[in-house]
Amino acid sequence: MSSIYDKLTDITTFVFDVDGVFTDSRILLMEDGTLLRSMNVRDGYAIKIALQEGFQIHIITGGSSAGVVKRLKGLGITDIHIGIRDKISVLNEIMEKNELTPDELLYMGDDEIDVPCLQLAGFSCAPHDADVSALNTAEYVSHKKGGDGCVREVVQMVLEAQSKWKILI
Repeated sequence: MSSIYDKLTDITTFVFDVDGVFTDSRILLMEDGTLLRSMNVRDGYAIKIALQEGFQIHIITGGSSAGVVKRLKGLGITDIHIGIRDKISVLNEIMEKNELTPDELLYMGDDEIDVPCLQLAGFSCAPHDADVSALNTAEYVSHKKGGDGCVREVVQMVLEAQSKWKILI
């Protein structure tokens, strides 16, 4: 029987949900109606290393925050799908366009809408505080909560398994 790390050596592509993964699922409501989210800088650091090492990173989110898009683009992520309700269709398009097999794909999501994508991915992950449907589907449950470094944890695991984790200069 192979270990979890053996599966990580085939990963070339990360696909992430945003709310509940990069964020803690909370939205702060300002008096003017502005919605605020917070993201972990350590997650961003891991994303930058993965991109520098040639990994593909895609975002599929039901949200449509301009601030989230700006932050993700600032990290170097260019393939960002917002306002998506049918995530599996977008994931299939990503796989077809990039000629990916499920074994090359890590998907991290936190709720029922993510379950079909978690089922398809060669390696599926959920934050520690994900909805029970995602927790029961994911192959790996992070030790970290959404917005608390769970992205960093899984990206670093993959890069370490492939001897590609390094300090950015």
